[in-house]
Amino acid sequence: MFEKEKFEQIKEARKNWEEKDLNKSLSRSPERKEEFKTGSGDIIERLYTPEDIDDLDYMEEIGLPGQYPYTRGYQPTMYRGRLWTMRMYAGFSTAEESNKRYKFLVDQGSTGLSVAFDLPTQIGYDSDHPLAEGEVGKVGVAIDSLADMEILFDGINLEKVSTSMTINSPASVLLAMYIAVADKQGVSPEKLRGTIQNDILKEYIARGTYIYPTEESMRLITDIFAYCSENVPQWNTISISGYHIREAGSTAAQEVGFTLADGIAYVEAAIKAGLDVDSFAPRLSFFFNAHNDLLEEVAKYRAARRLWAKIMKERFGAKKPQSMMLKFHTQTGGSTLTAQQPDNNIVRVAIQTLAAVLGGTQSLHTNSKDEALALPTEDSVRIALRTQQIVAYESGVTNTVDPLAGSYYVEAKTKEIEDKAMEYITKIDELGGAPRAIDAGYIQKEITDAAYKYQMDVEKGDVVVVGMNKFKVDEKAPQGLLKVDPMVGEMQKKKLVELKAKRDNPAVTEKLTALKKACEGTENLMPYIVEAVREYATLGEICDVMREVFGEYEQSVML
Repeated sequence: MFEKEKFEQIKEARKNWEEKDLNKSLSRSPERKEEFKTGSGDIIERLYTPEDIDDLDYMEEIGLPGQYPYTRGYQPTMYRGRLWTMRMYAGFSTAEESNKRYKFLVDQGSTGLSVAFDLPTQIGYDSDHPLAEGEVGKVGVAIDSLADMEILFDGINLEKVSTSMTINSPASVLLAMYIAVADKQGVSPEKLRGTIQNDILKEYIARGTYIYPTEESMRLITDIFAYCSENVPQWNTISISGYHIREAGSTAAQEVGFTLADGIAYVEAAIKAGLDVDSFAPRLSFFFNAHNDLLEEVAKYRAARRLWAKIMKERFGAKKPQSMMLKFHTQTGGSTLTAQQPDNNIVRVAIQTLAAVLGGTQSLHTNSKDEALALPTEDSVRIALRTQQIVAYESGVTNTVDPLAGSYYVEAKTKEIEDKAMEYITKIDELGGAPRAIDAGYIQKEITDAAYKYQMDVEKGDVVVVGMNKFKVDEKAPQGLLKVDPMVGEMQKKKLVELKAKRDNPAVTEKLTALKKACEGTENLMPYIVEAVREYATLGEICDVMREVFGEYEQSVML
């Protein structure tokens, strides 16, 4: 990066600075603490200079926006051309209630929809299943059949909106419902834009909404890849998620390493299934967390982009530039929100929004201030969306591409995170890949250890959480929180009874039987799922057919 003569001058200047200015300053006023650390617990040096990035090759490792290895972003103009998609995550109660919230968000300037499903939907149970009792509509919207999906998107033109769905094990079923709703609107599949999360490996690692064993789950994922490449070409077929890995307590480097290791496993599975890497890789997307340590987070996104580009080019031989581009959605850190002094969360989310934007995100959800207490109200959602809009239109950070590039600290931290992430990927390779590392409990234990260390630092006060372990105040109980109607479960049960009474039940049985036979063979399952959905087979009925053939996953015990 620097000529040898200039580099020696910088080195000598730093030495003189330490001996004269620094030591004199420290003798008068010692630093606040012995060690300064990032949010992940890594040591931060007092000063960063060209010495810390002397081995970086600018064109090889940093480069220019829109060029390999995409460290500075995958588009030449980034936000000067088009802002990120402001995709607010929402869903609660019934399809009717969630539909109202979506229309409110669009009216307030949201440029994309993101669907939150309730827990029964996420694990493939209808609302009348005994295990769904008390959970229907609580943390997301209840979707039991195509009828609910029709209501959810009533009055929303699916040709004009991009929709993300946070759904994993039953992703094939919810995607099939979305395709069927679009068809009823007269929108052909090739015009649909959006994303299904469809990342089952991170469910085994960090979240728990899995159904089927790893091999069968991977089959469903690669079936979706193949089906969409032919029928829904603009759809992002997976959002490989580091968000929940970070929420479970990982460090920034673990978030990158474990997420990209999962991505490697999906690419390998698709190639093994006979797909050409350049046929599906451009539709892979990623999902990352935004935490409070602004500069570490910016470096994390840049490191992830560079490392993925190298993996796709060097490991998988991708030829298309689009196959090497890591495109990602970001959500601000839910685990950073505090129930104490919830207005402080507005400031946290603003910092995290800046981190995501300075790191080059393609879409963003900002959490609401009251989400540590309940689902967000309309007022708090509006503030969260306005946070994005203020950063976009008032902060000035969108006016130039990758504005923190060249910072000695940011570049050194980018390289550090990339190297640490690669060490994790190498270890996972040695264990036989992500699925085997998950079955062995390796990834889960690494995250658990990191989470425990962080929590101990909070308990000891080494990590300050404003309003929780420092700067506390006496507070009144929060008022005006959103409450889900406790009768939602009964309403959904009633809808199911009415649906089953009026649908063509022999046709449903025929489609489910065909699906079961396909599950027992090797055919792509998506066409069979789409046909079953069109006849109003329920989510639970379809998932139960696959449960019967595939069985269910049992989590390994960590020692």
